[in-house]
Amino acid sequence: MITHSETPTSRMGDAVALQYALIPVHGFGIAEATVARMLDPEATGSARMLHAGESLPYGCRPVLLAGTTVYGAVGVEHMVRSWTTALPRPWLVLIADAPARPVPAARYRFRALESRLAGTASVPYLPVLRTVEGAEEALTHRDVQAAAERLRRQLEGK
Repeated sequence: MITHSETPTSRMGDAVALQYALIPVHGFGIAEATVARMLDPEATGSARMLHAGESLPYGCRPVLLAGTTVYGAVGVEHMVRSWTTALPRPWLVLIADAPARPVPAARYRFRALESRLAGTASVPYLPVLRTVEGAEEALTHRDVQAAAERLRRQLEGK
């Protein structure tokens, strides 16, 4: 990955610093879209998804998004192994795919990768994501709002 400078603008035209560059490890769905909106609740452009092959914008925090399955853990492992030391260490956001803990094989892999990550944050299983048409609608639900606040605190270290 190559870094380059990019300054997104808000709806009002003011410059907004891109804070989070989101990298879905194994696909893009409602959970990943919702996490993007959780990290950018005002839609100012402080968080956005990177497309395959896109360079990491200069000065932003890379965030890997993965499900809590073994498949997700393997994807994170491959991504972290190929991560160059010239880039800042990425954060990992684990998105629960079920209302239970990840299976032992997934927990083991995620734990083994911790030293290569800036940190790990988690998003709980949110059943409402199965019923909404998009991330905007998901953010109107109280449990999603609470998870968003918790996620932002985890990534900001508060």
